[in-house]
Amino acid sequence: MNYRFQNLLGAPYKGGNALVVNNSLLISPVGNRVSITDLIKSETVTLPSQSSTNLRRIAASPDGLFLLAIDENNRCQFINLPRRAVLHRITFKHPVADAKFSPNGKFIAVAAGKLLQIWRSPGFRKEFFPFELIRTFTDCNDGITSLDWSPDSDYLLAGSKDLTARLFCLKKSTKYSKPFLFLGHRDVVVGVFFGTDKKTNKVCKVYTVSRDGAIFTWVCSEMDGDFGEPESPGTPEQGQGNNEEGGSDKRVKKRKNFDGKDGALDLEDRFQLHKLKWELIKKDFFMQDKAKTAACDYHRGLDMVVVGFSNGVFGLYQMPDFVCIQSMSKSSRKITTAVFNDLGNWVTIGCARLGQLLVWEWKSETSILKQQGHYYDVNCVAYSPDSQLLATGADDNKIKVWTVSSGFCFVNFPEHTNAVTALHFLPRNCLLSASLDGTVRAWDLFRYRNFKTFTTPTSKQFVSLASDQSGEVICAGTLDSFEIFVWSMKTGRLLDVLSGHEGPVHGLVFSPTNATLASSSWDKTVRLWDVFEGKGAVETFPHTHDVLTVVYRPDGKQLACSTLDGHIHFWDPIEGLLMYTIEGRRDIAGGRLMTDRRSAANSTSGKCFTTLCYSADGSYILAGGNSKYICMYDVADQVLLRRFQITHNLSLDGVLDVLNSKNMTESGPLNLIDDDNSDTEEGVDKQVTNKLGYDLPGSLPNHGRPIIRTKCLRIAPTGRSWAAATTEGVLIYSMDESFIFDPTDLDVDVTPEVIDAALKENQSSRALILSLRLNEDSLIKKCIFGVSPVDIPAVASSVPFKYIQRLVEALAYLLENCQHLEFILEWCQELCKIHGYSIQQNSRKLYPALKSLEKAHTRLNQDLADTCNSNLYRLQYLCSASPAK
Repeated sequence: MNYRFQNLLGAPYKGGNALVVNNSLLISPVGNRVSITDLIKSETVTLPSQSSTNLRRIAASPDGLFLLAIDENNRCQFINLPRRAVLHRITFKHPVADAKFSPNGKFIAVAAGKLLQIWRSPGFRKEFFPFELIRTFTDCNDGITSLDWSPDSDYLLAGSKDLTARLFCLKKSTKYSKPFLFLGHRDVVVGVFFGTDKKTNKVCKVYTVSRDGAIFTWVCSEMDGDFGEPESPGTPEQGQGNNEEGGSDKRVKKRKNFDGKDGALDLEDRFQLHKLKWELIKKDFFMQDKAKTAACDYHRGLDMVVVGFSNGVFGLYQMPDFVCIQSMSKSSRKITTAVFNDLGNWVTIGCARLGQLLVWEWKSETSILKQQGHYYDVNCVAYSPDSQLLATGADDNKIKVWTVSSGFCFVNFPEHTNAVTALHFLPRNCLLSASLDGTVRAWDLFRYRNFKTFTTPTSKQFVSLASDQSGEVICAGTLDSFEIFVWSMKTGRLLDVLSGHEGPVHGLVFSPTNATLASSSWDKTVRLWDVFEGKGAVETFPHTHDVLTVVYRPDGKQLACSTLDGHIHFWDPIEGLLMYTIEGRRDIAGGRLMTDRRSAANSTSGKCFTTLCYSADGSYILAGGNSKYICMYDVADQVLLRRFQITHNLSLDGVLDVLNSKNMTESGPLNLIDDDNSDTEEGVDKQVTNKLGYDLPGSLPNHGRPIIRTKCLRIAPTGRSWAAATTEGVLIYSMDESFIFDPTDLDVDVTPEVIDAALKENQSSRALILSLRLNEDSLIKKCIFGVSPVDIPAVASSVPFKYIQRLVEALAYLLENCQHLEFILEWCQELCKIHGYSIQQNSRKLYPALKSLEKAHTRLNQDLADTCNSNLYRLQYLCSASPAK
């Protein structure tokens, strides 16, 4: 019940701009969420907050405490990064192309359409109106594309679609002065940057980059002589400043303003940047054939520019000499973000079309980070037996293996030639995969290679996969011939072909307790097969609608299957009787597609569960399908415990329950009408057809927008987390570690003070039992460490069995997070000796806790083994070295 969103895998980047905060934290938008990657620790987390649509722009404060996230609907969230909490919200009235915090952190510049708005940055204080609009500049003739602040936070550069760049001054004066114009570009200005003098740290030059691959260098030079009326307002040759020698501070010059009025220009105005003369001294071109400049960034300390192009090439250029330091292609698609870190030694390159992020150390020419998500929807996920790894397979023919704790993909298997439809882990570090290319492949997770391939005499399309408990027999169900193929894992030979189904076999699962194979098909049946005896189908469970999937309870005494009418049927596989049925059509209903002619409440098509998964103890079941909801049911009482809404992203179809009639036109919904002027390469293209080549019965095809759905659900063997393969990626939900206790087991004598008093009196057994009754983590750990190693057997024998599960969970946590390894392992050993029989009899109830302990032990064993091997080799080297003479 207490699961919360933890992370998003399978999609590290989906468009927008990326940022590097505090020199090592990479922040990137992932749909309507924000992902933070620690480049030092190699860990990634996804913030729990969601925007209403896909994020378009993000900006971080100079101290790294606040994040501004703006989506496609111009709705902005002001987020506290350390606490991962949304502090404030605001909606802008115009599309936002860029936003940046000032270097002093006091202001936020927002490019809202043609307007340049300056907002006061909110802080930690509570305010009724946290965002205060300070000033608005309306000088641009077209949309603003890029912004840059001067180091002193007094000036702003703004590049625009009107082929110009403008220099604005934030200081208010008695008379309004027009911004200085940088003219000469022949295409949209995509980047503007201030350059400073390394000695004085004052602004002395400006760089402007246009989309056609041109970079102009502008230098500030103070004018001599009197002010005169410029030939044309805003040209680079205009004189807007004076630096006469001798007595210039005593005189006040008069000149005629552009509006025809006379105004005074004092000494302070004379040295304002937007009133000085800026000269174009150099024009350089990147010369990338027909490629356009898509992203750029500038590092003031190194005086270096990084530029990404639409052909996937990015280059580093030393300014102002325009020397190309590096130029290489790391992607075949348009680069949508390029940014330096604070030190300038790393460059972050992002490609939204491929979902790829690359952190490149340009001095050593090595990759610090290289992560790429699945290009198409994820079809299947699978947990490893120790819950440390998660494998994903998708329509892009690739298999990726992720580390759950860090959120990083460490291996990619691209050998399949068609969509991957099913995955299954074997007990000994082996992964099985089934694909529409007609092969079932076995992957070695030690050597990262495909060591065995299972095929059929004629090409088939496999959509389901299963293996027995020993891993000796492999079974796969087909989409086209309606058969089940059985292979030997040891020899790779085809042992048997099970025939009898009259529709695609979309569900296969072996019983956890015996060799019985259960299969579900669209022919409205669930069949049980005796694979080893060769007797064929031994039992058939008929249904009134197509059966979409089937799963076994962990104890093997119950079978659950979902049908097209939205029901979940529970069978007794031993007696062959229907135990009960859950009607889940109303529970999963929700979300109206753009093409639906009926409301979500009245629609009856496609409301069914396509994937099921039992919990580790079998007490509840998770169900997902063609909906934005994932339902959790209590199996014994057949009641809905909780509904998880997997997304609030309105950029996906099927999220809104009620559509806005204002968006309906004669040609159909406004969101489905293609705009010829839109740039489809800015992000992932609209997915139009599922690569599987078929749709579930009753479901509607995709007409231009990604439809939110859940294709696969898997619960970790530890029971502490579960994964859902959705349209947005793989969502990881984990158990909340908050303070929970059972009030029925408490009385007035169970208090933290009583526990501390028992510890002081050396009553360690009583203190431990009291802390387990109170069920507070800190007290339980304190009491565990308060037991002497000699007294561990006596204290372990005095603990009642009903508290064993909680004690094992605490020991599993300590084994992963503390340094007293021998002490904790001795606790585990004594518990197994004393309560071994009771644990064996109640293994189903204690299964999640025991799996967590096994996971911690396995990880510890691997870490110690690597350390010992390293020390062994080092000692051998030292011993073999000749002694110094």
